[in-house]
Amino acid sequence: MDDHRWTRRAFLRWLAAAAGVAALGGCEPDVPPPAPATTPSPTRWPSPTPWPLHPARYYRPLDDGSVQCQLCFRGCVVKEGRLGFCRNRKNVGGEYFTKVYGRAAAIQVDPIEKEPAFHVLPGQRILCTATASCNFRCRGCQNWELSQRSVDELTSEPAAPAQIADRAVREGCAAVSFTYNEPTVFYEYMADIAAAARARGLRALFHTNGAMRAEPLRALLEVMDAVVVDLKGFDETFYERVSQAALAPVLSTLREVRQTDTHLEVVHLLIPTLNDDLTVTRRMCAWLAQHVGPDTPLHLLRFWPAYKLQRLPPTPVETLEAAAAIAEEEGLRYVYIGNVPGHERNSTYCPACGQRVITRAHFCTVAVDIEAGQCRFCGEPISGTWE
Repeated sequence: MDDHRWTRRAFLRWLAAAAGVAALGGCEPDVPPPAPATTPSPTRWPSPTPWPLHPARYYRPLDDGSVQCQLCFRGCVVKEGRLGFCRNRKNVGGEYFTKVYGRAAAIQVDPIEKEPAFHVLPGQRILCTATASCNFRCRGCQNWELSQRSVDELTSEPAAPAQIADRAVREGCAAVSFTYNEPTVFYEYMADIAAAARARGLRALFHTNGAMRAEPLRALLEVMDAVVVDLKGFDETFYERVSQAALAPVLSTLREVRQTDTHLEVVHLLIPTLNDDLTVTRRMCAWLAQHVGPDTPLHLLRFWPAYKLQRLPPTPVETLEAAAAIAEEEGLRYVYIGNVPGHERNSTYCPACGQRVITRAHFCTVAVDIEAGQCRFCGEPISGTWE
């Protein structure tokens, strides 16, 4: 069935497997669903031998040969030969392995502003690494080609952590980054790349949905300089309906990061009719100001139709501007509007004197008027990592 021509019998067998696994804890069977007739068959890695599995971290064996993953909020119980919900981690003989270690589905140089990390090394370039799949199922995912496919459905480039770090140095990057799909699902690969990069004098950051458990998160933050967390909404129903996920673990992650010296920025995508109620936005901003602090940058992003939400319109700029005004009323000092090139809120302004201290044109940094971490005009400290 490699060409995805499904017989009626194969399709019914897949449905039965999916139903059985759902009844046992919600993890997915190690069988891909049938591809829609209009979707081309995914490109597969043409290796003559199977990719080696790599030992996974953060799981516990169970008495019946199953394992329970301890990496993200789901806590998948995975039977022998099966995969967890993320499709990247497999139980083999009562031990847990990752299928994506060393299998980069994307390696790309980006401006750090694209992360978006506006208060970290402005104007610098970062080398971004991604693999396949995710532990969320967001209906409006902009990177669904990576995040909503398994590693066996994508072409992967073999790249060891040291090779990624060496490439970042050759490309003149100041940092490595983990983004595009959810880095939690390639945790071991990410952590080893970050350690290799830091050994070469580079910084490391990651962009996450924020649903990692506390123990692996604390260990990861020891090799990370910055983290960008997607706060997709401020309502459990929204998380369940749009992402098949939960809000509470994300709020716990934000609190956990704030207890460290790792730089934190928050991203919030405003989706028309789904999470653009400004009364909820106000509650979210008040929570952020209280629990992660008024100096935490907040990026309010414009939604563009994608994946399974293509019938919704783009977010009106007026909605974004109203949300930004609310964020400032609730005490947040660095509020940005993203996905609107040329908007004045692409730039950074001193919260004390109001002068523009970082001038940006979309993802391009034009001028930086921060000296020794302070506004050049009035001396106000500006939160961030500047060198």
